[in-house]
Amino acid sequence: MFRIGHGYDVHRLVPARNLILGGVSIPHPTGLEGHSDADIVVHALMDSILGALALGDIGVWFPPDDPAFKDADSMKLLSRIWKDKKCAAYKLGNCDITIIAQQPKLSPFIEQMRKNISKVLGCKLDQVSIKATTTEGLGFCGTQQGIAANAVVILEKK
Repeated sequence: MFRIGHGYDVHRLVPARNLILGGVSIPHPTGLEGHSDADIVVHALMDSILGALALGDIGVWFPPDDPAFKDADSMKLLSRIWKDKKCAAYKLGNCDITIIAQQPKLSPFIEQMRKNISKVLGCKLDQVSIKATTTEGLGFCGTQQGIAANAVVILEKK
């Protein structure tokens, strides 16, 4: 049995925050605002996994007003979801993640993001696709007010 899920996340760019994407700290003058580390790549991925299994969203699992998740490492949150007994009954077929950002250029960091995610999900590197695109200067991503990410997963019953 296969399950397909889609996730989306967006956060505002602000000064005095680290820019964390896919578990990688990326040099940039601004970072993403959020209760946790605001890693939109991992947030979109978590929501796609939870959506595939009809388990709600990351706000249900990790409420943004809960101080326990203040500045939380999103890779650790992904690990918690993936190890949950309802998720553990499935294995990853593949995931495909798109980051939408005008700046910074992300190609030098994508391979490490893929490695980080494949390690947490216990899968092969070729099961994790991450790519980046711009919006040609249009919208909130194009004007560098924020960064967004989309994720799609296919899960297979073990």
